[in-house]
Amino acid sequence: MRVTTWNVNSVKQRLPRLLPWLDQRRPDVLCLQETKLGDAAFTELLSKELADRGYEYAVHGEARWNGVAILSRVGLDDVVVGIPDGPGFPHPEARALSATCGGIRVHSVYVPNGRTPDSDHYQYKLAWLAALRDTVAAGPDAVIVAGDINIAPTDADVFDPDAFVGQTHVTAPERAALADLQAAGLHDVVRDHWPDKRVFSYWDYRAGMFHQDLGMRIDLVLAGTPVADRVKAAWVDRHARKGTGPSDHAPVIVDLDEAPDGDIGPVVPPPSAPATRRGKARLPQAAPATPDDK
Repeated sequence: MRVTTWNVNSVKQRLPRLLPWLDQRRPDVLCLQETKLGDAAFTELLSKELADRGYEYAVHGEARWNGVAILSRVGLDDVVVGIPDGPGFPHPEARALSATCGGIRVHSVYVPNGRTPDSDHYQYKLAWLAALRDTVAAGPDAVIVAGDINIAPTDADVFDPDAFVGQTHVTAPERAALADLQAAGLHDVVRDHWPDKRVFSYWDYRAGMFHQDLGMRIDLVLAGTPVADRVKAAWVDRHARKGTGPSDHAPVIVDLDEAPDGDIGPVVPPPSAPATRRGKARLPQAAPATPDDK
């Protein structure tokens, strides 16, 4: 069973890449984030293409920003939209969706960005993560939380820790909130599989950041112990970040029980010339603050 997650940064814009990627990688479950489409528009755009490929889908979207979806070829039962009793900003946003796929409770999540540590959005991010933790802690143990977590778990998950001091994604409260979520019984399967490797999933669009591998690892697959024990391969599909019109995120792929491509490394293909750059980093929210901030 292949479980994947991808912040596509607009399904509509990414469609010419998404459909060939589905045909190439053939995930059994795909969690999407930042779909940026209302539910009706998502259905109009993708329902036939997905049906032709054997996918059921559940979607929770908004017309211009946010949005999550789950695509599954192994069942899609007990769909729940949002996080029960979760906070809003000020109203609940399209950031969470869960369903049972192949016997696993799968959560596709798009964690609020936080913007700046002194903002109301940052406090919203922490409250949202606490609500997600409570939902996961309620069970079952066979669970996956996959998506754009918008937190780099450790300094090893950013290209230059000094460049991120005082910014969101790396602050102690955010990392503590992520640790609390994992304390509900979740394992960071990519990092567990590759504890000492350089692994990123997001690179800013600015010229050279991707090619120099100056990124962050903020897209995670967190799995309960019964699922984590089944992991045979866990990797970032860096190839999907290459070429024309990519998302700024790459998909994360986790293979359970068997690995069709082998246990091929933490990043596929690996970066050709990793670099270390000092100076101010640019985070995903660095553009002027708008409602569609990550």
